[in-house]
Amino acid sequence: MKRYSVVICGGGSTYTPDMLELLVMMQKPFPLKKVVLYDIDEERQRIVGNFGEVMFREYMPDVEFKYTLDKKEAFEGIDFAFVQIRAGGLDLRNYDEKIPYKYDRIGQETCGAGGMAYGIRSVVQMIELVKDIRRYAPDAWIINYSNPAAIVAEACKIVFPNDKKLVNICDMPTDVLGRYIGYIGKKKSDVNPMYFGLNHYGWFTHLYDKQTGEDLLPELLEYVHTHYDELHKEREEAIRGPEDHWSITFLAHLEMMKDYPFYLPNSYNLYYLYPEKMKSHYSLEHTRYDEVISGREKNVFNYCREITALGKMKGTKYDITDRISPYTTVEGDLSSETIYSDNDVHAAYLVELVLSIVNNANAQAMVMVKNDGIVPNLDPGMMVEATVLVGKEGLIPLCHGEVPQFAKGLLENQYACEHTLVEAILEKDDQKLLQAFAQNRLVGDTEVAKKIIAEFKEVNGAYWPDFK
Repeated sequence: MKRYSVVICGGGSTYTPDMLELLVMMQKPFPLKKVVLYDIDEERQRIVGNFGEVMFREYMPDVEFKYTLDKKEAFEGIDFAFVQIRAGGLDLRNYDEKIPYKYDRIGQETCGAGGMAYGIRSVVQMIELVKDIRRYAPDAWIINYSNPAAIVAEACKIVFPNDKKLVNICDMPTDVLGRYIGYIGKKKSDVNPMYFGLNHYGWFTHLYDKQTGEDLLPELLEYVHTHYDELHKEREEAIRGPEDHWSITFLAHLEMMKDYPFYLPNSYNLYYLYPEKMKSHYSLEHTRYDEVISGREKNVFNYCREITALGKMKGTKYDITDRISPYTTVEGDLSSETIYSDNDVHAAYLVELVLSIVNNANAQAMVMVKNDGIVPNLDPGMMVEATVLVGKEGLIPLCHGEVPQFAKGLLENQYACEHTLVEAILEKDDQKLLQAFAQNRLVGDTEVAKKIIAEFKEVNGAYWPDFK
């Protein structure tokens, strides 16, 4: 049986420990030869890398594990590169979110002005990273889930048009699906979804039962409609406080479904359809960045440090044997995908994709891919997030059909903004930069756009191209 070599780019991310645990769980269907962490931030990666050394020594001692700052050591001979980079780190995320609030605009890391600022940094670093990976591993699969994925995917389409093993994905659609599908007694793995949109801006249009072929979406929408009051009360009561970001978001998501009672929308649609409500959740003094720093950032790194200090996990409160054992008994065949896809482990959405590739199963997944007629009444060049079949030879998109004018208008505007922004980045064109910011639905004013751009140029420095 082939054993695979994997590199995680963004090894110092707070999401990497979950990813490493997931790889341990996958050891039957996805046997590993080597796992490498790669990052440009030595300090952050050392914290996670030390944890990884302990875990792999105890649970997968036959797998080579290491972390490095060296590109050749990281990429040479790998089969899969999982990319989760954060260009500019959390320090610049702070500016992404807070500068827009100075001008009464939403500060969010993937949407609006902040998402565009982050997107510029991400495109620059992603292009360099893909070239580095291809230098040492020309045939490896590169699976990118770095944000803002729509802008990154648009740039990759232009710069690497013939790279069939460069795939851009996001977990948000599957997360939304997972929060609703249980209402009708199903799991994510029970359905084949049909989805369309841009990344962080789309809708489920069908949920086909894998056993019967029946479209379950009408039943789900009817359930939400008839049980709206009790669902609203449950979600309201589940909010633990003002920093309970996702509980607050999915309360608003439920309200969006009442206002637009067709399809199942991505939660990020809220930013475009309810900008004032979403803006009110935070302020210049306090954004999502502050919650991450005081919450996830602190908790995950403390977890890693404590395990490193112990030098072991087995026999301690951190022992994951009971969590791993249900997975290690699964045979390495296609049926194993369902046990992972319904799991809450971060990045578990990668599993169906990876297993479909290694098994050449042509299973369905939601991936960013060039439109080219998937949705005939959308721009053919648009990098739509849509349902595809995934196998060893690449992606086979499924034709979706035309979409309503309401969605078309929203998406075409956002795509024009994102495409113009990518052109601005690649051409270092200051005029196109202004055009992109001004036409963004969450900026929407030239004078505001100019002020925001000027501040972003100052704080981003060399992370941004020298726009002329």
